[in-house]
Amino acid sequence: MIGTLEHIAIRVPAGAWDAAVADLATMLGHTAERPDTCCARFQLANMALLIEPGGEPGTTATGLSRLAFNCPDLARAERVLSRRAVAFERTRDGLAVSPASSHGVPVLIGARPAAAASAPADPAAVAGLDHVVIRTPNPERAVAFWAGRLGLDLRLDRSNADWGARLLFFVCGDLVVEIAHDLKQGVSDGPDTLWGLSWRAADIARLHARMAGAGVAVSELRKGRRPNTQVFTVKSHTGGVPTLVIGGDGLARRGGET
Repeated sequence: MIGTLEHIAIRVPAGAWDAAVADLATMLGHTAERPDTCCARFQLANMALLIEPGGEPGTTATGLSRLAFNCPDLARAERVLSRRAVAFERTRDGLAVSPASSHGVPVLIGARPAAAASAPADPAAVAGLDHVVIRTPNPERAVAFWAGRLGLDLRLDRSNADWGARLLFFVCGDLVVEIAHDLKQGVSDGPDTLWGLSWRAADIARLHARMAGAGVAVSELRKGRRPNTQVFTVKSHTGGVPTLVIGGDGLARRGGET
């Protein structure tokens, strides 16, 4: 039913929108498209990042605010969702899944055609998205929704006491929707939450150096959990979203990285 992840949206305070767009352009190394005064779009190789204004600080939730998936046949998607008891609303942009069905994660299913990246590939720019992280208090419920109802391919289900987490990896195109469960918190019926992003680097050392030189706060490079990878944490210019960058020879392998 679902083909690829079309976009992820970040909501920022209205008064900080211009600054957030500028910060993310610096961090990503891409130029934003601004089709109007209330949305900026960074088109990367495998998805788009949208920056949208919310209300004033303290009045509207900010941070990651939506996952939007491409579906080549919306009429079929409507039938499948209905048969699988997924509540949704038809909008001009596609099918907006009810938060009650998605357990709190805003999900849109649309049919926007794939777009070219907004800038030529550059080793010193972010190459694309590796995975988006969702936190859940109920991993079995997450499997039932993401795999059973939306049809994403569950490729990994791994618990690790050293990490204190159970990780579920659902493949979508060439990236992953990662569901993370805190083992110490136990299982509950609370909502799932969109949490963080992990970006790919074609040349992670060069990307790390460019960000640091541009005034982006970054951690030191360190060994990744995925074999033959390196990672670093981005501590500023992220729109308030927990952000990781991953690169290295093992990047193509699906493994555990948060």
